[in-house]
Amino acid sequence: MTMKKFKTIFRLHLVFIVGFGLLVTGIIAGATAQNEDTFKAHVTFAVIGDAGSGDEAQYAVSRQMFLQRSRFPFDFTLMLGDNIYERGESKYIVPRFESPNKDLLAAGVLFYAVLGNHDIVKGLEFQTHYKNFNMGGRRYYNFTKGDGLVEFFALDSNKMSKEQLAWLETSLKSSSAKWKVAFLHHSLYSSARMHPAYVDLRKQLEPLFVKYGMNAVFSGHSHCYERVKPQNGVHYFTEGASGEIKRNTLDRKSTLMAAGEDGINSFIIVQVNENEMRVQAIGSDGRTIDTQRIAAKRAN
Repeated sequence: MTMKKFKTIFRLHLVFIVGFGLLVTGIIAGATAQNEDTFKAHVTFAVIGDAGSGDEAQYAVSRQMFLQRSRFPFDFTLMLGDNIYERGESKYIVPRFESPNKDLLAAGVLFYAVLGNHDIVKGLEFQTHYKNFNMGGRRYYNFTKGDGLVEFFALDSNKMSKEQLAWLETSLKSSSAKWKVAFLHHSLYSSARMHPAYVDLRKQLEPLFVKYGMNAVFSGHSHCYERVKPQNGVHYFTEGASGEIKRNTLDRKSTLMAAGEDGINSFIIVQVNENEMRVQAIGSDGRTIDTQRIAAKRAN
């Protein structure tokens, strides 16, 4: 074989290999895109915590939430407590809730609140009856979305009474929802130096969460975002940086932490369908901080 023929054959083989590689890459990319496009959320909601500062940080989070509705059309938001700083008083409801969230409220977005330690100082009666917090005069309550697909359990972690625990067990036991989500102010698991995990609260709640198949738990209190490695089949998230923030509070050496951010204010978007829950933490600058996919639990 002459050198000229060899070079020609080599070029043809090279063209074939490159072309085949591009074809395979295109097929894989197309399949991935198709898989992404086929996910259809039946329930989409946002999560904010420790938001009621009334300062620019809170406004920035709210503006970004409004912008993100074009991508994630959520129609309600979970509030994880410390809704109105410093003492939960009604006189601050406009500057520390209604004004920062005016675009979301005007768009019909509902807010479901739980009480934080700051809220109960002077705001217990007002906040539990304030119409835009949808608490119905109760310190703890539950509700469903998506025709019963998801059931939410709003807890008062400031006072975990025997009555509340009994109510929670009864409610969990009777729930027929495929997805169960709890939200409360204090974290059962945390890598934050600001507020370590509330171990006594964990001892009260975790056995019920595990026994009755709780899928995800959202809490605030520590002024950061954190996703904890799954504990006994339950996924725990902290979102306490939607108005306040405590920079460098996370212990980066923690064996609990799967992901975390304490350098920017943030919020969470959650999408749910029959098979999967998708959780995405987003910074006030629009940057994606963290993503997690949670598969639905198999029925026993």
